[in-house]
Amino acid sequence: MKYLWLYFVAIIASLGGLLSGYDTGIISGALLFINDSWHLTDYLQGILVSSVLIGAVIGAATNGILADIFGRKKIIIATAIIFIIGSIACAFAPNIIILILSRIFVGFAVGIVNFVVPLYLSEVSPKNLRGTLVSLYQCAITSGILFSYLINATFAHAVYNWRWMLFAGVVPGLVLLIGMLFLHDTPRWLVIKGRDNEAKDVLKTIEPDIDVDNEISNIRKTLQENQSNNKFEFEKWMLMPFIVGLGIMFAQICTGINTIIYYAPTIFKFAGFDSNISAIYVTVGIGVVNFLMTFVAIYFTDRLGRKPLLYIGLTGVMLSLLLLGSAFAFSSMFNFDLKLLSVISLLTYIISFAMSLGPIGWVIVSEVFPLKIRGLAMSLCTVANFGFNFFVVASFPVLMYRFGGAITFWMFAIVSLLCLIFVYYFVPETKGISLEQIESNWKNYVKPRDFKN
Repeated sequence: MKYLWLYFVAIIASLGGLLSGYDTGIISGALLFINDSWHLTDYLQGILVSSVLIGAVIGAATNGILADIFGRKKIIIATAIIFIIGSIACAFAPNIIILILSRIFVGFAVGIVNFVVPLYLSEVSPKNLRGTLVSLYQCAITSGILFSYLINATFAHAVYNWRWMLFAGVVPGLVLLIGMLFLHDTPRWLVIKGRDNEAKDVLKTIEPDIDVDNEISNIRKTLQENQSNNKFEFEKWMLMPFIVGLGIMFAQICTGINTIIYYAPTIFKFAGFDSNISAIYVTVGIGVVNFLMTFVAIYFTDRLGRKPLLYIGLTGVMLSLLLLGSAFAFSSMFNFDLKLLSVISLLTYIISFAMSLGPIGWVIVSEVFPLKIRGLAMSLCTVANFGFNFFVVASFPVLMYRFGGAITFWMFAIVSLLCLIFVYYFVPETKGISLEQIESNWKNYVKPRDFKN
């Protein structure tokens, strides 16, 4: 019960992930009906789906510094407002150009929320619960994806179906906006701004048993070390956190997750499902599994550790992609049921990803950077995340139409193997280690596999 308010804070802030998840998933069903209305080419489909990622790159690139200036809370509130306005604009778009521009505007909010919410959660969480609470963000993303799939199924038979699908994004935006009005900013940001008394009040509220004076002292000590020279200089020890942060973002995206989330109904139609409606209904099952398996990561992140979950998840992702590619390659030759194999492969993929790379990627990025540049560094990693995402999502329809499912999914399987090797050699285990100690480990050139408490 002593962490009751902390969990409330984490749940409200994590609703930012619901916005991101909703926008990620809603286009998967809407695309089928938009394509029926405007008969888009494969290139234009890729542009429409990936347009949100253009806005996301801009949002992530321009708001890391703003989060350090104005605080995490205000930026999250601004994100909710942008998302509400963008969802309305998408729903009333009169043509494909306006729809693409509106999706870019919504993407601006997605780019902001994907770095500022994990940052917020990591800075309000005790070290023994940090992995669990930051994982709530990924849980919110998967719940948003599931919500979007359910909305797709609900409005599939409606007049103006895709417009209602896109308009429904107003709901999670309002929930986040209202919820954040009741929360405080993070203790670490308050200390950075010299508002120590407010920071103490927040610490007492979210962690009643903590020695607030000692905690403030530790944060202040880290700040003083970083501020010994007012002009920021990139030091040698900072290279490894950036390699880890950018590498884990590459692994999270370039193993193909958003080709599944954005294009699941399209993949199912390639595999032989006859109608838009049946493809959408099967996709709902994918969303349910994605949501439920995230709780596995939440439970084990601070018990089993980050790296064991990444090993298990990446192995499962690689094998499922090999199976999916093989199903496309050999189904006609050996009379396989391509529809059944595609469903099994995608379910295995989602199970593996949702319990590992999905939540753990954001946990690691929220932990590995030094305090002074954490906002900016997470912003850069989020820019990279969406940059990778744009390339993968925009190219997927072209790859599927021009090269086929076998080559496309085997390529993602090879990337998964490379990412598994990267995790083994470069990603540190951060379970149970304070943010200040993680920074100290980097400064003392501790190898990632030798991190200490």
